[in-house]
Amino acid sequence: MPVSLQKGQKVSLTKGNPGLSKVVVGLGWDVNQFDTGGDFDLDAAAFMLTDSGKVSKSEDFVFFGNLTHPSGSVQHMGDNLTGAGDGDDEQIKVDLSKVPANISKVAFTVTIYDAEIRHQNFGQVNNAFIRIYDETTGEELLRYDLGEDFSIETAAVFGELYKNGSEWKFNAIGSGYQGGLAALCANYGVDVE
Repeated sequence: MPVSLQKGQKVSLTKGNPGLSKVVVGLGWDVNQFDTGGDFDLDAAAFMLTDSGKVSKSEDFVFFGNLTHPSGSVQHMGDNLTGAGDGDDEQIKVDLSKVPANISKVAFTVTIYDAEIRHQNFGQVNNAFIRIYDETTGEELLRYDLGEDFSIETAAVFGELYKNGSEWKFNAIGSGYQGGLAALCANYGVDVE
């Protein structure tokens, strides 16, 4: 049975699952009844961070415009433009055995595309979650439901995978940002053109 996490909770992924290397990070959301009538296009991304908390190069930012990290360790499975339907809206595959040695943390974020133009924010998004499952067995390992803590934010860090010695752990973060993707990129040291 998967571990259901609360905000700020940390759990080891690999301790109870020896040999676990290939996981899928599923991110999902629904748009609530108070939306603006326009389509919501939420975008998942992964920032591969060094001990400094920043990316070491622009390729360490994996998103709809850069689907696969050069190491092959992180692969975005493609952009979902509407978020309709149940289950994961976007997925990012991670091969823990291929993550470069200089990367100590992978942050998973979701931003609302064109949020300012479309007058959209996370206050209009319900049932947002992040879950991690074993790619080989399909077994769900953990899940974090973000709850309804957001209002005007247009970007959110859902959670992080991080190295702790030889273990990989997950941290349920659930923190929001104003300023969309640009704010996240600035936070993680990605140069935005």
